[in-house]
Amino acid sequence: MSILVYAESWDGKFRKSTLEAVSYAKKTASVYKTDVKAISFGKIEESELSLLAEYGVNKIISYPEILKNDGKSVASSIEKESEGVEMVIFSNTFNAKMIAPRISSKLNAGIITNVISYIEDSSNVCVKKQSFSSKAIETVRLKSKIGVLAISPNAFEIKNDSVDFEVEIKNKELESDVEIIGKDINKGKISLSEAEVVVSAGRGLKAAENWGMIEELAEILGAATACSKPVSDIGWRPHSEHVGQTGKAIAPNLYIAIGISGAIQHLAGVNSSKVMVAINTDAEAPFFKSADYGIVGDAFEVVPKLIEEFKKIKNN
Repeated sequence: MSILVYAESWDGKFRKSTLEAVSYAKKTASVYKTDVKAISFGKIEESELSLLAEYGVNKIISYPEILKNDGKSVASSIEKESEGVEMVIFSNTFNAKMIAPRISSKLNAGIITNVISYIEDSSNVCVKKQSFSSKAIETVRLKSKIGVLAISPNAFEIKNDSVDFEVEIKNKELESDVEIIGKDINKGKISLSEAEVVVSAGRGLKAAENWGMIEELAEILGAATACSKPVSDIGWRPHSEHVGQTGKAIAPNLYIAIGISGAIQHLAGVNSSKVMVAINTDAEAPFFKSADYGIVGDAFEVVPKLIEEFKKIKNN
């Protein structure tokens, strides 16, 4: 028996969300008194694969010829490696949202997404999950023999736990349904889903050319940049930066909202943030009811002052 974790990669590298899932799988394996297997897809250097062993993976299975966005082949390969598996662990990424339900169906396994707590008893699998756009927390019991869990990014610690390991490279056995004919990569940008700090702005910035100060503040803080839906809709920022109910749901340690009123649709995607700061000229803006800290003021006066102060702190 073992715990299987889907080790998702991006351009041959494992990100924070993958290591969180691996650490979660290791913790789960200690409850079940078993070991951890990881499965990955795409071309990954063996030195990168071995990184998983530093967080508790005993066996690493790699399918270098299968693309991770080939959902059919990925799901079939995971099913093949699931013999004797107690639990399949995912990080709740966009790609995992495509794969995890397929695995649940193939294995006749119960599936729980947005998980925010550990399994404490292998004979009574019960975890907490976020629901209703993170406005509620449910306690869910798994009744099936095998379970599929998708954990919320930024909800769990990454813990080093080096173990002996083996790597097994496998060839694909199915013809792929997917062919990549082009790729656009946002190089040098911090992933929104994994960012610990996010600086976001809305229509209060008045024009696309005013985003320079948002990017400068983000750079100083080592943060990702985001925006509200209206901003992406009118083309001031790319849709990849849209956070909210119909955009990306994020859970950074710090979320700074500048010139965003705080409509319920926006809050639905960011209210899992550990700390929220709102900057707005309107003292009655809805965001202030949800924010941990608020600044009533003009962004064009407040943000430059913040940049100046953060630069002083950084230089010292």
